[in-house]
Amino acid sequence: MKDLNHIQNFYFIGIGGIGMSALARYFRAKPLYVVGYDRTPSELTQKLEEEGIEINYEDREELIPEQILNHPENTLIVYTPAIPKDHKQFNFLKEKGFEITKRAQLLGMVTDKKYTLAVAGTHGKTTTTAILGHLLKETGAKVTAFLGGISEDIQSNLIMQGDEVVVVEADEFDRSFLNLSPNLAAVTSMDADHLDIYGKKEELEDSFREFASKVPEDGKLFIKNGLDLKGSTFGIEDNADYSARNIKIEDGSYVFDLKTPSGTIENLMLNLPGQHNLLNAITALAMALEYGPPTGSDDLARALYSFKGVKRRFSYKIRTNDLVLIDDYAHHPAEISAVHQAVREMYPNKQILAVFQPHLFSRTRDFAEDFATSLSNFDELILLEIYPARELPIEGISSAWLLDQISNPKKQLVKKEELTEKIRSSEARVIVMMGAGDIGVEVEKVKNALLNEA
Repeated sequence: MKDLNHIQNFYFIGIGGIGMSALARYFRAKPLYVVGYDRTPSELTQKLEEEGIEINYEDREELIPEQILNHPENTLIVYTPAIPKDHKQFNFLKEKGFEITKRAQLLGMVTDKKYTLAVAGTHGKTTTTAILGHLLKETGAKVTAFLGGISEDIQSNLIMQGDEVVVVEADEFDRSFLNLSPNLAAVTSMDADHLDIYGKKEELEDSFREFASKVPEDGKLFIKNGLDLKGSTFGIEDNADYSARNIKIEDGSYVFDLKTPSGTIENLMLNLPGQHNLLNAITALAMALEYGPPTGSDDLARALYSFKGVKRRFSYKIRTNDLVLIDDYAHHPAEISAVHQAVREMYPNKQILAVFQPHLFSRTRDFAEDFATSLSNFDELILLEIYPARELPIEGISSAWLLDQISNPKKQLVKKEELTEKIRSSEARVIVMMGAGDIGVEVEKVKNALLNEA
């Protein structure tokens, strides 16, 4: 399929996914007919239903709406690779001859022939994309942005303020980002991850090089200083083309100057903790400056200051003088280390309890040593069982196996139903809960219990 001009109806299989839901919202706003299936209801699917998108939660052919079944000529079926091969609705629609595409291919079609800014990287891409979309929106650009998380500013993963420029998160999972053709792109990191897809780190790095090569000669590639790619560099207190200088912390926020190839922008303020977020902001600022927002650097500074963050990215659930609860999506050793750096910087003299839910058996196996190192840095550690997501168990790989490799003496493996009580019995007054599985549900339970206790 070359274009979407003839499509009037969309059926999203796995509509509750963060990338799928942004596309569903985009086409619903056109407005076109958008419906979908997901395995379980969630806060996100509830929001989609409130926005007028009908969703069914049982994998039965008879639940596919009539408007989809009766109009195969102008209907597109969109699916996520996370669905099982024996999915009944998917196979039924495939047998009936409907046009079917992956989410990543659809995103490629949406952005084709539009001026596109894409952010890639094994870490940092969601927050960087959200900051970039926010900067362009707040400085008056006619921007559509597809985010890989829920922006706290708009409580959505879709910014729609025109279609002159598109901002997208370029996902390396399943090589999805190779469907994009960005004019400006950034690579924030190329750490080993998704080895269940790539097999080895070198294959992952090759995929990033292929993505980088898609930037045209009249475009620009931005790379974290030190990465083995050619492009404009960004960094912190270094010789990068775009570098944060004179960094200070004031009331939990960063104040810094940004050195650029054309001069220095002084006294920028970022209200997100952690040097990883500072690097994300520098990346977004570099891309926004290169794109050239309609207004100048003063408005960029105001836009950056107003950015509130992304849900589950160092999100404060409780923040008082004597109790702090932080929720974060960190699920890779490098991300856990970044969270540790941020929480230590903000609370240097306090006991810190980490609660971590490993995500995927394969990731736990592949990075066990690094997980053990990063998790050992906290004062106390509670480990939950591995969240399997799309995987079947791997013999010998478990949270108990990982726990044995962690050097922290204050460590324990806890069942979900015991979690709140274990946290309440800890003397730590700074608690950070991390993981990409369903730990977010537990965060809300813990928050409510701790607030009721206070």
